[in-house]
Amino acid sequence: MPRTSLYNLTDILSEAEDIFIEHSFNGAVMEEIIARTEFNRRGFYLEFGSKIKFLYAALDHYETQKLNPILEHLADHNGLASIERFFAAYIEHIFARGCLLINMVTELGSEDQHIKSKGRHYLDRLQLAFIGCLEQAQRQLTVRGDINIEAVALQLTSFVQGFAINSILADSKEELHIATRALLQPIMR
Repeated sequence: MPRTSLYNLTDILSEAEDIFIEHSFNGAVMEEIIARTEFNRRGFYLEFGSKIKFLYAALDHYETQKLNPILEHLADHNGLASIERFFAAYIEHIFARGCLLINMVTELGSEDQHIKSKGRHYLDRLQLAFIGCLEQAQRQLTVRGDINIEAVALQLTSFVQGFAINSILADSKEELHIATRALLQPIMR
C-alpha cells in the first residue's frame, strides 16, 4: 500500500515562492529551503530531484495560482476596462515583492532554456491578450483609431516587465498607478 505524504505540496510551493523572491534562485540555500518547507533532505530530493526542478514546480504553481487569475482580467477583451483591471490586480500582487517569473527570467533566462521558454510563453500570452483588448477598445471608440495595436500591445507587455522591477523600488502603489495612467493616456480618445 502506498504511503501517504506527510506534507502539503501546495503549501510547500507557496513557501518556495517566498524563498525565491526573497533570496533569488542562486541566493536560496538548501538549508533554508529544507527548514522553511519542513521537508527533510531525502524527501525533498525524492519529490523534486534537484533545486532547479523545485524552482520549475514553484514557477508552475505560481503561474497557475497567481499569474493566471491576474491574466483573466484581460480574457474578456473588454477594452480599456480590462487593461485597467489587469494593471490594478498586477500592481496589488507585485508591490514591494516583484514577480517571481520575471525575477527568474532576469536571473536565469539567458542560461536556462526551460525558464526562458516559460517567460516567453507568458509574455506572448500577455501581448495577445492586450491585442484583443485594444481591438475591442477601438470598436468601443475608447482608444484612437490610428494607433498600431501590435506596437501598443508590445509596449504594454514591456511595461509589465518593468513594473515587476519598479514595484520593488516604488515608495507607493500610487506611483505605479500614475505610471499606468500616463502610459494609457496617449492612446485614449
